[in-house]
Amino acid sequence: MREKCAIYNAANLIGKRWTILILIELYKGRSEWKRYSELKKRLQNITPKILSLRLKELVKGNLVEKKMETDCMPVQSKYRLTKRGKDFMEVIKVIKRWNLRWKKGDKFCKDND
Repeated sequence: MREKCAIYNAANLIGKRWTILILIELYKGRSEWKRYSELKKRLQNITPKILSLRLKELVKGNLVEKKMETDCMPVQSKYRLTKRGKDFMEVIKVIKRWNLRWKKGDKFCKDND
């Protein structure tokens, strides 16, 4: 695939390990803004290096917005979904519905998953 291909670019942005789970964590809950430490706590097995890298990629891809709070020590980084990121969550919902629809025939999934 070529770099100008829309599918190639989308897969390159969201196809990396942890990316979709980070987006889901930013989508969940009552608070729109999530602190780095909150994301790290919710994604227990992610390394700090990978979380930082994925957040930078998502900010660069305009799916996530970053805000620095400098009025407190230590400085806090907060993140939230952009309009583009919220729109992408609709794609995630479609993937979830597709998975649930076809899961019953999947011999690798338990019926109560």
